[in-house]
Amino acid sequence: MRRQPLCLHFGQPRFSCLAAALGMAVICAAAGAQPAPELRVEVLAGDLEHPWALAFIGDGRMLVTERPGRLRLVQPDGALGPPIAGVPQVDAVGQGGLLDVAADSDFVRNRTIYFCYAEPGIAGNATALASARLSPDGQRLEQVTVLFRQRPRVRSSLHFGCRIVENTDGTLFLTLGERFFRMQEAQNLANHLGKVVRLRKDGSVPPDNPFVGTAGALPEIWSIGHRNMQGATLGPDGRLWTHEHGPQGGDEINLPEAGKNYGWPVITYGENYGGGKIGAGLTARPGMEQPLYQWTPSIAPSGMAFLRSARYGPGWQGNLFVGSLKFHLLLRLELRDGKVVREQRLLQQLDQRIRDVREGPDGLLYLLTDEDRGQLIRLQPGR
Repeated sequence: MRRQPLCLHFGQPRFSCLAAALGMAVICAAAGAQPAPELRVEVLAGDLEHPWALAFIGDGRMLVTERPGRLRLVQPDGALGPPIAGVPQVDAVGQGGLLDVAADSDFVRNRTIYFCYAEPGIAGNATALASARLSPDGQRLEQVTVLFRQRPRVRSSLHFGCRIVENTDGTLFLTLGERFFRMQEAQNLANHLGKVVRLRKDGSVPPDNPFVGTAGALPEIWSIGHRNMQGATLGPDGRLWTHEHGPQGGDEINLPEAGKNYGWPVITYGENYGGGKIGAGLTARPGMEQPLYQWTPSIAPSGMAFLRSARYGPGWQGNLFVGSLKFHLLLRLELRDGKVVREQRLLQQLDQRIRDVREGPDGLLYLLTDEDRGQLIRLQPGR
C-alpha cells in the first residue's frame, strides 16, 4: 500500500565526532557548516519483506529484491508487481537470500540484469552471481546463467557480502564475505572468502586480474583481506569504493585496488564481540592497507552511493551517502582531497534500518529499509 509522504525537517546539522583510521584524526563539525536542506520522505512502496537492493531500469521503473527470494518490479507511481518468475532457489537463512541486483549499463538494448544470492548446496551455501534477461512484459527472467560461485561452500548463515558494481571497462566487481567462521581464510589466495572478485560479463576471468598466473591463487580475485562488504559503488573518480562490517567496531571504507591486502583479520580497529582483541590486536602492519575511514563503535553499514546531482543544493553534490542498520539512519560524508572531513547523521526520526542507498536517474536519493514491512523511499528536497 502506498503511504503518504512524511516530512522531516532538518535545521542546523548534527555532526558526530569520529576517529578516522588514517592517523586517528578527529573529525567534527566545522564552524559555519552549511545547514542541511529540508527533506521530504516519500514512500513509493511498502509491505516489502526485508528488501535488500534496488536497480533502475529506465522509464521510472525499478527492480527490488526481497531477501526471502523474490524480485519485484516497481512502476513509476510506486505500484508493486507480483514476484518475477525464474529466480533461482536461494538459501534464505540468517543473512542469506536474494541480495544485490544491478542493471547492465546497456539494459535498454539488452535487458540484462545481474543478481547475487546465497545459493544452497549439499556441502553448504555460497554467494553466487547470475545474469538474466528480463522479459519484455517484466514478468519473468529468461536465459538465467550462473556466472560465478564462491569457493568453498560453507555451512554458515552469515557474511555473504554480495554487492555488484559494473566497472568503467565493462567488467563486474563482486564483494564476498568471509562467512564469519572462516575469517582467517580472508588472507588465503586459494579461496574466495573475504575477497573482491572481478569478472567479465560472461563470467570469464579478465587476463589483467592481479593474480592471474600466480601459483595457488584463484584468478578471479581482485583484492583480499576483507570481512563482510555490503556497500560498493564507483566514485566520481571511476575507482571502486566499498565499505565493510567490522566485528565490534572497525567498520571500514576502502578503495580496493588490484592485488592489495586490506588486512582482515590480521589488522582491525574492532574487537571481539563481548570484548577482547582479535589476533594480536594490531591496527597496522606492513603490506596491509589502512582504511580510508572507519567507525568505532560500529554503525553496521549497508548501501552506498555518491550523489552526483545538485538536486539538494551544491553543499551535497559529490558527497557519499551510507545507510546504517544499527542506528537506523543515513550518513552523509563530505570528502576533500580523497578524505572524509565531515559526517552528518540524517533521518533519525525515520527509525528504520537502511539497507540500500542509490542515486536515481532523476538525481534524487532512493533508500530501502530492511524491515518485515520494508519500504522503498525517495528523498525529495523540501521546497
